Amino acid sequence: MRSVGTVLFLVVLATLVATGARRWRIPAPSLLVVAGLAVAMLPGTPAIHITPEIIGLVVLPPLLYASAEDVSWRELRAVWKPVSVLAVGLVLASAAVVGFVASVLTPLSWRMALVLGAILASTDPVAVTALGRRLALPPKVQTTVQAESLFNDATSLVLFRVAVSIAIAASAVSWGDAGSEFALLAGGGTLIGGAVAGVVVLIRRRTEDPVLETVVALVTPYAAYVLAEAAHTSGVTSVVVAGVVLGGRSDRLTSARIRLQLHAVYGTVVFILESVVFSLIGLSLPGLIRELGDGSRLWPLYALALAGTLIAVRMLWIFPLSALLQRQGGRRKTDWRVPAVLSWAGTRGVMPLAAALSIPVAAADGTPLHERPLVLVLTSSVVVVTLVVQGFSLAPVVRRSGIALEPDHTEREETGARLSLAEAGLRRLDELSALDAAPDVVLDRLRRALTARKEHALDRLADTDDPAESADHVYRQLRRDLILEETAELQRLYDDDRISDTTRRHLQRSLDLEEARLADT
Repeated sequence: MRSVGTVLFLVVLATLVATGARRWRIPAPSLLVVAGLAVAMLPGTPAIHITPEIIGLVVLPPLLYASAEDVSWRELRAVWKPVSVLAVGLVLASAAVVGFVASVLTPLSWRMALVLGAILASTDPVAVTALGRRLALPPKVQTTVQAESLFNDATSLVLFRVAVSIAIAASAVSWGDAGSEFALLAGGGTLIGGAVAGVVVLIRRRTEDPVLETVVALVTPYAAYVLAEAAHTSGVTSVVVAGVVLGGRSDRLTSARIRLQLHAVYGTVVFILESVVFSLIGLSLPGLIRELGDGSRLWPLYALALAGTLIAVRMLWIFPLSALLQRQGGRRKTDWRVPAVLSWAGTRGVMPLAAALSIPVAAADGTPLHERPLVLVLTSSVVVVTLVVQGFSLAPVVRRSGIALEPDHTEREETGARLSLAEAGLRRLDELSALDAAPDVVLDRLRRALTARKEHALDRLADTDDPAESADHVYRQLRRDLILEETAELQRLYDDDRISDTTRRHLQRSLDLEEARLADT
């Protein structure tokens, strides 16, 4: 019962903090970590111990899958070169430099320092995606940040598996064996993820049941992860590949009604899991610190030094790479705004913590790994530092860079697209009318609806100078007032026993959908 109560407390705490973060426009992951630390410091708070199974098996698959599904195929093809260099080259460079600094600065042996470097080498897709939702970044920049965080985590965790095998081996491990294991983990995870995506496509094409579709969508990331881990390959790679493949085909696999339901269900799941896991990071740190020995009292300095090293390596890698790509593209003057944002978007989060928790407690010969607690503390501390420092300051960096899309730009783009859609529908109606394919009364009804949409879009495009006085703004405000009156009348009909509860719910949903459409337009 105590564990159940702890889980419920975490859900309530995380939901309240995340809701407040959204209202105050503060990065939710950063605020959740701070809240977790604050609660853990209160007298009488029990020590929170996170098991690798909770993070690796329960939390990671759906969060990775949701992040991978959001990646745009078109934008990914446009930025695959810099993403590949960042996802592989920067991970290897970060792991090597952090491992070297840790071996020199901290009491860790070179083997465990290499493990720590592999853990901290990559940015975190969960944290990056959660922070990126608040920023109106250009599509290519957003895709670069998100795709890098997905694919470099796969590279980092594969490298971590190799480093751990070296650290716990009773005998020496050759670099040839390490390279073979690297290829097996990455290649196997890619094949299994692609196979799972193929099976899911076949299933979803043959069903139109919203409940079954929802179950399949929720089970897919767990299936990809478990199957890959059972085959001793990379579960993270498998989930990422499955998510990217299915995300590019989702519109062709389901109906509009099912897509709405899946969006609502997955949005709820991701919100709860993100909220809980980031608060857990803050809650677990004090307990990990208490497990350290007296010889590791300088861990705060170690953590700050490692966090600074990660940021410095990222900047030294991204700025020259960006300058090279811009010169190859024919630019005479280098623009430093995008690389500045990319450099500062390198937050760490759930993935490093999951990797650190999965370190065995003993070597292959049974010798205890006494350095494991220090690795856990340094990992958690670096995660907290990056989430707090970079998380709270990322939005100001984006604003100062001037690369964020203005709301007017996004609104005009969407309105122009709505105008094109309405015109396409009208052209098709003219073709049907010429062929006498439908009764005139039906065609006239459809034409009136599409003409209204066209005029609605033209009105919005024409009144961008003073949107508060536009006819579109007045229409939406009046329609919201009418919906409120209709909702009150619906409730009166139900209270007077003139309609059933089923009818009330059905009509209320129709009014809710219309109100939501007014908010989105």
